[in-house]
Amino acid sequence: MNSKNITYKAIDFFCGGGGMTCGLRQAGIDVIAGVDFDKNAKETYEYNNQGSIFIHKDVKKLRSDYFEKNLGVKKNDDHLTMVGCSPCQYYSIINTDHSKAELSKDLLMNFARFIEYYNPGYILVENVPGIVTNKETILPKFLKKIEKLGYRHIEEIVDMSQYGVPQSRRRFSLIATRLDDVKISLPQKSEKIYTVADVLGEKNGFGRITAGHKDTSDFQHTVAGLSADSLKRMALTPHNGGNRLSWANQPQLQLKCYIGRDDIFKDNYGRMWWDRPSPTITTKFFIVFNGRFAHPEEDRAISIREGATLQSFPKDYVFKTTSIAGAARIIGNAVPCEYARRLGETIISNA
Repeated sequence: MNSKNITYKAIDFFCGGGGMTCGLRQAGIDVIAGVDFDKNAKETYEYNNQGSIFIHKDVKKLRSDYFEKNLGVKKNDDHLTMVGCSPCQYYSIINTDHSKAELSKDLLMNFARFIEYYNPGYILVENVPGIVTNKETILPKFLKKIEKLGYRHIEEIVDMSQYGVPQSRRRFSLIATRLDDVKISLPQKSEKIYTVADVLGEKNGFGRITAGHKDTSDFQHTVAGLSADSLKRMALTPHNGGNRLSWANQPQLQLKCYIGRDDIFKDNYGRMWWDRPSPTITTKFFIVFNGRFAHPEEDRAISIREGATLQSFPKDYVFKTTSIAGAARIIGNAVPCEYARRLGETIISNA
């Protein structure tokens, strides 16, 4: 099969601000549309992925024939990929309130409804490892469903730091196909592991800034402010991997919740290491007390652009939000673009 003369297409369900879409497009796949219930992601998605349509719909309520009737998507297209990176809060180990997340725990089966209707050549799924280990997981039911529809699949818990992403981020990754003459595999691991120093710092275009800095340009090197006490805490936290234990014996700085509890949440207020991949970028990466999100040497959290870079978004990807929290939510929820690109290239190369 000569893939050079074929147009590969995709529909990106639960697309958010477009991390997966961006990577698939970089691989040469025409992403027809992204679907998401979060209207706040629409402008970011469409601004950065022009030609890919953002469909603001609840997948549970979206008609199966929507894409056929409105976008001309055909059934049984061997070169169509359907992507289902459903919200993963219910299965996440860091989530503490499952009551709201429970509403989204079965979204994979809603995604499966579109697979059954369109019978695409390929399926991609990305989620947290908890979707495998959680005793209430919907994954076995989903796998049984696609197997019944004639799909072969390969899945693995991967660490994206092994796939060109400068971040330790463990995720469940699946590729499936119904095509008999196609080899399916996950992307090849990289020989090089990228670190924070490979992508951040002054030599990579990130000028020194202070807590509370606001960047009004599209580069968005904007960083959250810190209280006077938190600035003191940062000043006492050793560069390149220091943590909150460095000021644990300072009565005016130690927090009540940590008194006598040096063994818990040691990453909170911690600095990243230059010579390691960053920790997992969450939706709260702009807050120093929500994880090891402090800059390796500057007394501040990482900026919006730094978080996006650690998620492998291109530096010209603009987050169209009105707040730091809004941008961080889009960034932290995204599939890293570089991993998505490799998934797309794997589909094309294995055809």
